[in-house]
Amino acid sequence: MTYNAQLLDGMVIFVEVVNSGSFTQAANNSGHSTSYISKEIHKLESRLGLRLMHRTTRSLSLTPEGEAYYQQCTLIITQAEEAESALSGQQLEPKGDLRISCPTSFGLSQMPHIIADFLDRYPLVNLDVDLNNRKVDMITEGYDILVRGAHQLDDSSLISRKVYSSHAVTIASPDYLARYGTPTHPNELVNHQTISYSYVKQPNIWQFVDEEQKPFQVHVKSRLLTNNSELELDLCMAGKGITRMPNFNLNGELESGKLVQLFTDFDRHKIDIYLIYPSRKHLSSKVRCFIDFVSEALNKDH
Repeated sequence: MTYNAQLLDGMVIFVEVVNSGSFTQAANNSGHSTSYISKEIHKLESRLGLRLMHRTTRSLSLTPEGEAYYQQCTLIITQAEEAESALSGQQLEPKGDLRISCPTSFGLSQMPHIIADFLDRYPLVNLDVDLNNRKVDMITEGYDILVRGAHQLDDSSLISRKVYSSHAVTIASPDYLARYGTPTHPNELVNHQTISYSYVKQPNIWQFVDEEQKPFQVHVKSRLLTNNSELELDLCMAGKGITRMPNFNLNGELESGKLVQLFTDFDRHKIDIYLIYPSRKHLSSKVRCFIDFVSEALNKDH
């Protein structure tokens, strides 16, 4: 490793400016003058050869490079605090902001009470929970943890921990089945209207397992493609087609008779929920606590 005496210069002040939202507030918090704070940020940007923030007399905002640098600096500072606490024999209480990306349907159906309990348990941690169904770049976009559902995760340098298991259900409304007939084998789906989820790799290819435990595919012609599972479910209940989705998206629709599950003689298509994070090493206490808390809560509930 090449020796660089200036490597950490300005890092703490930069993070304080971002967290404070202004040079003046950062100066008040740190006990320095505003001119000192300004000079330190200027020296840091000159050393890095990058503009980290846009600033006017009334506002401050990070550049894309500044946002990425802020995320890394925050992690480094947290790890340094934990290292000092460990040496002094103290346990550092989790604190700071935690950015999480979670699928909308799973977030709404499974996470509210878990998040509420986590906030009660760890009062110094602030959560920024983004419910979305798109594919995100957790490093570039600055997420600490991704919650993702998949039959099998893609190969990745990121670390994953399975915290929950569910399965896919193929469903239709009684009105749809009365109008178009009830298919008894997945291959018959080619003759039916279907509603597909657009954020999977191949939305028009549905996976099944036959009686001999062999996987097979059915190519469907989707009448509707959508990236929103709530819309998918609503239109299915409205009789607009057959759809397939994780069982955790449902909330009693099968039991109430609003929907009918098809192909119950075929083995379930497994869907697992994973927590994904950058590295097992040097996890901040807030990330480690959230992962353990969610895993324990989901296993307790199910």
